[in-house]
Amino acid sequence: MESRIPRRTGALAAVLGAALLAPTALAAAPAAAATPAVSCTSAKAGLAVKLQKDITAALANRKSTVALGVYDRSTNTTCTLRATSAYDSASTVKVTVLATLLWDAKKHNRYLTSTETKLATAMITKSDNAATSTLWKQLGLTKIKGFLSAAGMTKTVPGTGGYWGLTQENVTDEQKLLKLVTAKNSVLSDNSRAYILKLMGQVISAQRWGTPAGAPATVAVHVKNGWLQRATHGWRVHSLGTFNGAGHDYMMSVLTQDDATMDYGVTTIQNVARAVHKDLVPTTSATAVYTPTSSPSEAFVAVPPQG
Repeated sequence: MESRIPRRTGALAAVLGAALLAPTALAAAPAAAATPAVSCTSAKAGLAVKLQKDITAALANRKSTVALGVYDRSTNTTCTLRATSAYDSASTVKVTVLATLLWDAKKHNRYLTSTETKLATAMITKSDNAATSTLWKQLGLTKIKGFLSAAGMTKTVPGTGGYWGLTQENVTDEQKLLKLVTAKNSVLSDNSRAYILKLMGQVISAQRWGTPAGAPATVAVHVKNGWLQRATHGWRVHSLGTFNGAGHDYMMSVLTQDDATMDYGVTTIQNVARAVHKDLVPTTSATAVYTPTSSPSEAFVAVPPQG
């Protein structure tokens, strides 16, 4: 038989419960409104604290809204900030397009055609938008969503109406993608992974800005960037990078928006990158480090007129 609480008693309990909960809710409000902090963990003693401190310092007084992810396999180190926040992808989605193309070719047990190879090369190394649009249309949303599902990139939403640059992505999913590209898995073949890294390692110098900044010469650099200006949130400036060598195997995704200019976003990303490289791969003062071009370039992606 169902027990019943007298209406008056129940009402009194509700009032008391509300009174007890009220101070907690009030106390929690300021914390919810606070800027999220960089969070780091590491199997190497002291590294997480150092990274957290240095990345936080790199972002001090920057007006950009920044999301970032860092992962180093060699020390099992992870750093995150706003990892689940969605951003317009701009040209960083081109890595996903290439991965989808290779994933689909593997499913059909075929090699890329000479035309696909030319398009893929132009898309990654020069950020060619026309080549990307051709491949995006060829693949279609069904295959792209199929790859995203296979890759576990559950929060990535492909742009509609052919506007691939408006794909919604977050740091968590971009880090999943970079992990797939850099280690053996069942989604991408070893040849596919090597091909993606090869093209990301051949990006033209004007587009090798962002996460490679400050990488020591002993580390191989693979990068894909993107930028996009819209009426709201100003410039979006993003950089994906993977790095291996000197006993390290690490990757970085930095997504930004609310940048006043493209250069402002680039500087924000490169401040973070220099801190990460310095902490993960300590070098002597004589060690050469990568200095990106002073005139960063990237192709503008198409957005709807009202965008």
